[in-house]
Amino acid sequence: MTQRLNYYQASPEAARKYGEFSQLLHANPFLAEIGHLVTLRASQINGCAFCVDMHVKEAKIAGERELRLHHVAVWRESPLFTAKEKAILEWTEALTRLSPEGVPDELFQRVREQLSEKELADLSFLVVGINGWNRLGVAFRSVPGSSDALFGLDKAGLS
Repeated sequence: MTQRLNYYQASPEAARKYGEFSQLLHANPFLAEIGHLVTLRASQINGCAFCVDMHVKEAKIAGERELRLHHVAVWRESPLFTAKEKAILEWTEALTRLSPEGVPDELFQRVREQLSEKELADLSFLVVGINGWNRLGVAFRSVPGSSDALFGLDKAGLS
């Protein structure tokens, strides 16, 4: 894979501001706890190799169990996730794969049984954010692992 365009260099101000948005979200204690699962799942759905690579490494550095990372793709069948985590992953998928009908009321109700209004709003912003990064990564063919040293991901020991 060859990168088509370095969007950070082409549009540094927009990239910096978008990065600040992401940093704000990941500083949130609730999102810091589950954010790696969310960003990994959305990136898998969107086919963003750069982001899948990055979020697996971030999760490992943060102490996430390796088997759970493998199970993110099959979370519905996996016994490794709590009801709350499953609701979070289901919401992530619904916002990543928006149907023409939107998000069903029954899904919203199920998720609201697990999350506070603030948690749901924060989670939704995180999903919006990762979907944007995924679109940039896919459009411009960001090369997996190419920014490991810059982001400290070489510490994951997965290169």
